[in-house]
Amino acid sequence: MNENSSPDSSSRRKFLATTGSLLAAATVTGGLTPSAAAKSASLATTASDTGGSPKGVGRKIPIGVFDPVYGDLSLDEMLERVSALGLEAMEIGTGGYPGSNHCPLDELVADAAKAKAWKKKFEDRGIRVATLSCHGNPIHPDAAHAARDTETFRKTVRLAEMLDVKVIVGFSGCPGGSPTDTQPNWITYRWPPEYAEMQDWQWKEKVVPYWKEAAKYAREHGIRKLAFEMHPNFVVYNPRTLLKLREAVGEEIGANCDLSHLFWQGCDPVEVIHFLGKQGAIYHAHMKDTAFFPDNVNKYGVLNFAFETQDLPLASETFRAVGYGHGAEWWSELISTLRMFGYDYVLSIEHEDSLLSPEEGLTKAAVFLNSIVIREQPTAAWWT
Repeated sequence: MNENSSPDSSSRRKFLATTGSLLAAATVTGGLTPSAAAKSASLATTASDTGGSPKGVGRKIPIGVFDPVYGDLSLDEMLERVSALGLEAMEIGTGGYPGSNHCPLDELVADAAKAKAWKKKFEDRGIRVATLSCHGNPIHPDAAHAARDTETFRKTVRLAEMLDVKVIVGFSGCPGGSPTDTQPNWITYRWPPEYAEMQDWQWKEKVVPYWKEAAKYAREHGIRKLAFEMHPNFVVYNPRTLLKLREAVGEEIGANCDLSHLFWQGCDPVEVIHFLGKQGAIYHAHMKDTAFFPDNVNKYGVLNFAFETQDLPLASETFRAVGYGHGAEWWSELISTLRMFGYDYVLSIEHEDSLLSPEEGLTKAAVFLNSIVIREQPTAAWWT
């Protein structure tokens, strides 16, 4: 395909078509609506769950959604939509890059009665506030930016304590490369030597000191699970950098396994779950897929991402709803592996698919995940 052609290669047609795995998902759910499919299973969860069963034992993992996709709706309108989809949990943004459209953070932190009433809106619809998310950059070289995101983090910790929410999701952040920088400097390659010097300075002077203090603050407020999304442009962007920070700071640091960012880096997400699961470092999971365009990967490599539909003809990869990048067999193995390592907190759908509307994308993701999620406790091997 030349650079000016339309996306009409066989790989592109396969990508744009409704995948067989989604048809399989609809078959498994027997043609039920997402709400009916979800409610046909046992949905019992409690607000006091800590996000991990003993290894190899589990209950049905609740399916939820991250709220920025509903940014143009009021809280009540959003809850009606989520309830209609049969989803059981929500991840709510409290500030930072995703915003806080449905969480008036200052008001709730200042007034326990308001916080209780806010949480009750979810509970009245059978929805659990599973996670609070403050994806920001508290170590940004701009002091005002860093202070704003630091304050958001601290308020989010206090609100989580008030609401008995056990997990906070966010980014590690990224500082500048020197004390005089005004913008972040994401360094992944330690040569020429000045880049190694800058990276060492970042971790010693900014990253580790900040997160040691932040983890201590969280711990003092009863929050022991800070789930970092391994994301490009931040210092924690893969399992190795996650564990580097965990080893320096403590076990408060764990993973928000957003597999979409691991796919394009060349990781095997199932192997990543084995790797992190053995260390008890999986605290949260985003459900989002990635599709590759092999012809463009071969020409341009993987550092060639597209977010907008008009950029797809030249893209190497893009985000998709679950099932549109990898099929049911792959995702079933992924869910089984999470369960094997005791993860049962929440599968949080994050919709960032430029080819599907939010409503259609979320509906298809909910149906797909309900078709493969494991619902019952494992039993003894009756056949032995």
